[in-house]
Amino acid sequence: MRPLEITSALLIAFYILWALIGRPQTVITKIIPVIVMAVLLVHLIVEKYRWQMLPLYFLAAMFCLLVVFNRQYIPTRWLTIPAVILLIPAIALPILLPVPNVSKPDGPYQVGTMTFALTDNSRREIYSSNPTIPRRFMIQVWYPASPHPDDKTAPWMPNASIYAPAISDLLKLPHFFLDHLELVTTPAFQNAPLARSNTAYPVIVFSHGWKGFRAQNTVQMIDLASHGYVVIGMEHTYGAVTTVFPDGTIAPNNPSALPDGMPDEIYFPAARLLVNQWAGDIGYALDFMAQQNDDTQSPFHNLLDLNKVGVFGHSTGGGATIEFCGTDPRCKAGFAEDPYMTPVSEEVMTKGVSQPFFFMFSETWTGDVKAENTNNRLFRQFQPNASQSLGAVTIAGSAHYDFTDLPMLTPLAPQLHLKGPINGPLVIRIVNDYLLSFFDKTLKGMPETLFNGRPPYPDVIPFPE
Repeated sequence: MRPLEITSALLIAFYILWALIGRPQTVITKIIPVIVMAVLLVHLIVEKYRWQMLPLYFLAAMFCLLVVFNRQYIPTRWLTIPAVILLIPAIALPILLPVPNVSKPDGPYQVGTMTFALTDNSRREIYSSNPTIPRRFMIQVWYPASPHPDDKTAPWMPNASIYAPAISDLLKLPHFFLDHLELVTTPAFQNAPLARSNTAYPVIVFSHGWKGFRAQNTVQMIDLASHGYVVIGMEHTYGAVTTVFPDGTIAPNNPSALPDGMPDEIYFPAARLLVNQWAGDIGYALDFMAQQNDDTQSPFHNLLDLNKVGVFGHSTGGGATIEFCGTDPRCKAGFAEDPYMTPVSEEVMTKGVSQPFFFMFSETWTGDVKAENTNNRLFRQFQPNASQSLGAVTIAGSAHYDFTDLPMLTPLAPQLHLKGPINGPLVIRIVNDYLLSFFDKTLKGMPETLFNGRPPYPDVIPFPE
């Protein structure tokens, strides 16, 4: 809960409990409902309305009306009992569905962000109703920034009125359930100037998973940007949960792009076609950033070191990371979070990747890592062909979405299968530490100790070969 929400909830709870135990009225109890209404009015202006607060709004309004119009300073018992019952959801809803807080990164730079719509005329949009149109997709770039005093912080989820219902559908929740995500802001400043530097910034590309979205790993991308990287978040049209373009066009997820439940002879080629399209998106995004680097009118002019490009991805995006790095020499280092191996082409599976790579798995994604499920089998087949691998590990107690920001949506994340039993801040610290150390080592040549010897976190265990 946010500060004004907590204040109003505590005051209402005190007022109701005071009446419940039959205490006499005092000067304080006479004015508590009015104070609460004043706090909530400020809350509506500063923190903004959200539906989870409706029971609390109702209680506050009811008691304030009693005081103002009936001078009923203490509610009668027939009113107190229903109020106690209503107090439970009034406090529980804002707690269980909070406005998430995206923590500030710990790097030396402040962070800015910009969004671009890209059109690749050399490729067709094979997943739209009109496959003759060119491929179009969105990217969001996070970077070291020197914001102006009046620069505004960026939302975690632009166009939340469209994205939030789509995510609710994905989680099998009511459409309105995540409407409050439009209130979530990040520590990144919207369209802030880049921080000037004597040396160009290395570039890192992030590829989300199936039904993901470009901002799903914002915590990781902001942290990398705060340490001197320009990070590009991809949004793979028709593979993302949805995509909203600046002209208002909406491209929803196309289930036929990854046809669940189909036999392998249909599913495998479809998965590989999808990841090939995503690898093309990554390549074109780098082309675009190269143009920006050469453009004297671009804020990125001469600030990008495109000889130092890293790629990381989650799930299907992890497969796209492997596919791109196995086919495009611009990739100098790759990091895969729960990589989905089925879409990786036979060529890359056999030839492997020559760049430094690191692989990090969740416990639920691998299951029993000694078991021969399809993904484990394919990864073991591929792993020896990653010639400069820095290793593969599993985070004990973690689940597939622990690699994303989604667990911060609710304390009920484990019950919604959005995270495992591992402590949330701990898994964020583990993943951020490994990501930063890996790219500092491989792209900046900085010394590190994380990949030498035993992992420093007891929850990080080697993936058995």
